Order: sequence, then C-alpha cells, then structure tokens
Amino acid sequence: MDTTTIVLLLAAIVTVSIVIIVLSQMRERARIERARKITAQEDAYNRANRLLTEIPGQYLTADLKLLLIKRMEEACGELAGLKSNLPVKEWQNAAAELKAEIIEKRDRTTPVKIDSAEKSNYVKELLQNLFKMIEAMHKSGRIDAATAKKNLKYVLFLVHKTHADLHVFQARDYVRQNQFRKAIHAYHLASTEMGKSRDNPLAMKAVKSFRTRIKELEALSVEGKESPLGESKLDREWDTFLHDDEWKKKADYDD
Repeated sequence: MDTTTIVLLLAAIVTVSIVIIVLSQMRERARIERARKITAQEDAYNRANRLLTEIPGQYLTADLKLLLIKRMEEACGELAGLKSNLPVKEWQNAAAELKAEIIEKRDRTTPVKIDSAEKSNYVKELLQNLFKMIEAMHKSGRIDAATAKKNLKYVLFLVHKTHADLHVFQARDYVRQNQFRKAIHAYHLASTEMGKSRDNPLAMKAVKSFRTRIKELEALSVEGKESPLGESKLDREWDTFLHDDEWKKKADYDD
C-alpha cells in the first residue's frame, strides 16, 4: 500500500470520525433541548394549575379561570407534540371538563378566609404570579391587549382586596373584644386598600361601607357601649363580597 493510499485512508477515517462525533453531539443537543422544552411546558402547566387550585375561589372570575385553563391547554398541546411521557391526555381531559363546567356555570366556588398575615402574603404572591402569567400571555400573542388589560386591572384589585380581607378580619376580632379604637383603625386600613382601586365601582362601594361601619363603632366608643351580639351588616356583606350578585348590583357605578 503506497503512501498516498494510506494518507487517503487515514483522512477518510478522520472524516468519518468527525461526522460521527458531530452527529452524536447534534443528537445530544436535540435531546437536551427536547428535555428543556418538556420541563418548561410541564412547569407552565403546573404553575397555571396551582394558581387555579390555590387562589381563593371567591377571587377567580370565570374569565380568569378560563385564561388559566387556556394556558394549561397550550402547555398540554406542546407536550403532546414533544411526545413526552407525562399523562398529557389525562390533563387535557380534566381541563376540558373543567372548562365546560365554567362555561355552563356548574363549577363550585369555595371561599377562603384571609385571617392571618401569612395567608394574606401567600395569596398576594399567587396573584402576583397570575399577573406575570397574563403579561407573558399578552407578550407572546396568546391573548389580545384588551383581554390582558381587563384581567391585569382586576388582578391588581384582588391584591388590594387581599390586604383589606386581613384588616377586616382583625377589625372584627377587635370588635368582639370591645376594642373599638383598634377596630376603627383596622377598618381605616381596609378602606385605604380598597381605595387604591378607585376605578372599580365594587371597591368604592366597599369604601363607603367601611366608612359607615367606622361611624357605628365611633358611636359605640363614645357611648361606652359593648359590641352588639352577632355580625354587623358589613361583616355579612364582606363575606360574600366577590360572589354576591345583590352586593354587586348595589355597587354598579353607585357614586
């Protein structure tokens, strides 16, 4: 075998080796990229599902629930295309069933009391994540500007409502202890929080109700009376603030 043949043979071996290495690296990069995409979509599904199940039921409107389900369905669609081993079909069926319940108004709402600073902060964190998710859906073109604006505005209102919930809970506790000055202060704080959503008629109705309750407590404080037994009208209304049609009717642009 002459020198030229040997050189050509060696060159061929080197070339084949390089091709094999390159193809192997490409396959590995493709495998890593696929795994990354699967993880990203699984995280997106889990985040949306977590927000749907952990944000207090009274906070989520049908529109917000459908937005979360839309994000879950999109993630499932991506995962199906990537042929992941996750139970995507089960997730899709569950999402479709829940979507139908919401559209047909058959879904159940379970109110959750915000009765501690820890719970208030946790719900606030969930709402902030919801805000970011809606922003991301808008930026990626999944929802239009009008839908994004409407829902982002409402989520901000819910953040203020969360803080007001805590102050109302504290105020009611102070009233039971006949500590009217502390209760009045707590209601003032609740009113301030709801006042941050001045363009929301429901929030403004709440502010007016807080002011009325403050006057009632100021009268009790001056007269030196004890708190009447039972809940006040405001307490009863506040407990159903976001899912009581009668309360909402009274709040509709009632200046």
